[in-house]
Amino acid sequence: MQSTTPDFNFIAPRRLAALMLAIAAIVVAPFLVLRVATERSVEAAYLVSQALAVEKSVHALSYEVRNIEAAALAIAAGIDTPRVRARIAQSNAALEPALAEIARLTRDNPEQQMRVGALQARLETRRELSNRIIAADAEVQRAAGLALVSQIPVRDLSADIIAAERALLSQRMDESRRLGVQASTLTWGAMFAQLLLLGLMLYFSRRQVSRRIEAERESQRASARAQAVLQTVREPIVLVDQALNVVMHNTAFSEQYRVGHDIHGTALSAIGDDAWSDPGALQRLSDVLVHGRELWDFEQLQRSTDGIERIVLINARRMTLPGRDDSVVLITASDITAQKATEQHVNELNRQLEGKIELVSEVNRELEAFSYSVSHDLRSPLRHIAGFAEKLGRQLGDSADEKSVHYLDVIGSSARRMSSLIDDLLVYSRLGRSALRLQTLDMQSMVAETRAMIDANAMSDAPDREIEWRVGPLPVLVADDNMMRQVWQNLLDNAVKYSARTKRSIITIQHHYEPDGSHRFSVGDNGAGFDMAYAGKLFGVFQRLHRASEYAGTGIGLASVRRVLARHRGHIWAEAETGLGATFHFSLPASTDRPLEAIA
Repeated sequence: MQSTTPDFNFIAPRRLAALMLAIAAIVVAPFLVLRVATERSVEAAYLVSQALAVEKSVHALSYEVRNIEAAALAIAAGIDTPRVRARIAQSNAALEPALAEIARLTRDNPEQQMRVGALQARLETRRELSNRIIAADAEVQRAAGLALVSQIPVRDLSADIIAAERALLSQRMDESRRLGVQASTLTWGAMFAQLLLLGLMLYFSRRQVSRRIEAERESQRASARAQAVLQTVREPIVLVDQALNVVMHNTAFSEQYRVGHDIHGTALSAIGDDAWSDPGALQRLSDVLVHGRELWDFEQLQRSTDGIERIVLINARRMTLPGRDDSVVLITASDITAQKATEQHVNELNRQLEGKIELVSEVNRELEAFSYSVSHDLRSPLRHIAGFAEKLGRQLGDSADEKSVHYLDVIGSSARRMSSLIDDLLVYSRLGRSALRLQTLDMQSMVAETRAMIDANAMSDAPDREIEWRVGPLPVLVADDNMMRQVWQNLLDNAVKYSARTKRSIITIQHHYEPDGSHRFSVGDNGAGFDMAYAGKLFGVFQRLHRASEYAGTGIGLASVRRVLARHRGHIWAEAETGLGATFHFSLPASTDRPLEAIA
């Protein structure tokens, strides 16, 4: 019996894995984030130092530019000394390295690079003017010095570069402070998360211990329930080990083999007065244990020394018991002696029934042959009767009195009625003997053709008669064409015939799908109807609910309908009320649906 206790051996590793993942996430994630924050802080510090270096380089460049301007103006003012010219040469030599350093420091800033390029162009122009001041006469020196001071300023470009670097410096300082705050927050968060994780570990550990204790208790209760169920089951059950010694059994096994409850370790072959001593059965049970085969519905005749014989149905399969390293075999041994006796009795009854069915079938065949033979043999006497009656009438001529004419009319009409009976009886007999020729039939078209033929006959018999047809949509089915025409012909003929005395005949034809997928057709009229107390006689041969003088007919039509529907595995029934009409229902199984290839 299976227990509903949770499998903690399966749950614990899964929770442990989840716990380890949580620990890794809380320990590793802060480390990675702190590492990234540290790297970004170092990068921010580097960028800050870079901004300061740019500002320093710009100031140094400005100093050299001012030094060149001052020396050039001194020469233009007439102070031309070797020391002044040395200052100019020294500053000119320092301009290129200073510009190169500024360009290197701002290579990651396109806007600054543009400013540095413009500054370099202006410095070249200023350098050319300074050289012209140094090499030209006094008038040219004054003009070049004026242009140097007023027309080619570099201080505004230097100020723009410094301002841009200071703006970057402010942003980078803010970013550095933000990263510091983020790292501090993350550190505190990781500490609290680790404390929370430690608390959760303690909580889950305590709950796991409680659950394991509860699981052990539940396991003990489940074992007790399994034992109770095992002892309650009325089917004999026994468990044996590899040596085919009894490990466990239930009360039903004890009662069937008349053993006590202390047979643990007893060999199975010694149970029940050698009932289990058959070598073949013991070998099969050994194969179940050794090869893992299952033994299903193995019947064995067990004879015990006290003279009891029983037929036992044995089922066995290998299984593992909790707390055991080896496997055991679970054996059920059901006593089916009474069941086998019942089966033999049923088989004997079936054989007798088959013989009676064959006898009935033979009788039915003989009756069919008799009906067919009689129907054919009666035609010749009927032709003689009708023919001689007609000749006698012609011979008598006008000399025949009224009574003689009446007798001759009765003989003729009786012969014609007998001929109709024979024809209908032949049709009825043929419906039972002919093979079904199944084909796809459009019920809508079949009803329309039958209705047209009936309308033509009705108009010839009663030209003033009014018939209203209410035909619903009808399906396409697979059936025998001739037989189904017999069904519709008889049902529609009856509806028209028994509604002939109404002022306006209303014939309703409908189709419905039943819940089981079968087809139900109905033919209703507003005619004479009938008493439902006699509905059981409707479908018998020569059975009529109205006198022949009221409504013509032979009483075979509805019997033929029932035979056709029975051969199609359908059935027919009727509902009616005297004076209010009748409705005939017949059903055909879903197997008569048109197949897919017919639809295509």
